[in-house]
Amino acid sequence: MKECKFCWSMSVVLGVVVVAMSYKFIFAGSVVPATDGRQAIVLESAERDLVLEEMRMFLSSVQKITQAISEEDMEAAAKYAREVGLAAQQAVPGALMGKLPLAFKKLGFDTHSKFDALALDAESLGDPQHTMQQLSTLMNNCVACHATYQINSIVKK
Repeated sequence: MKECKFCWSMSVVLGVVVVAMSYKFIFAGSVVPATDGRQAIVLESAERDLVLEEMRMFLSSVQKITQAISEEDMEAAAKYAREVGLAAQQAVPGALMGKLPLAFKKLGFDTHSKFDALALDAESLGDPQHTMQQLSTLMNNCVACHATYQINSIVKK
């Protein structure tokens, strides 16, 4: 009987640990309040570099898409959008994903999805105005993310 109580106690303790770690990995991430009112996501330097590189890729793609739209080259717009679609986010390591808060991950996935939708519509519709509207909507994700988060790195001594 004592062994059964011990097993149940250990099961409860392990269950609490799993729930706490799941909450930290899936929802909370590695976030602290920033001095400017945003949330600071705290990452290793290499992880921070990876996130910022992805953001620069977004910005570069937006510039290329805008140029393609101005030239009414919808094939090029689709190509540049696809480069940063959902397939591009597959390279993000699981350890890094665990440090990102859920709302940040949702914005990221939604942004990649919006680039894919833009690519599909640019190819199938060929309408520069429609693509520009999609790009404008997509940029709301970028503005929301930058208004809410900053990316900090851990300084190792």
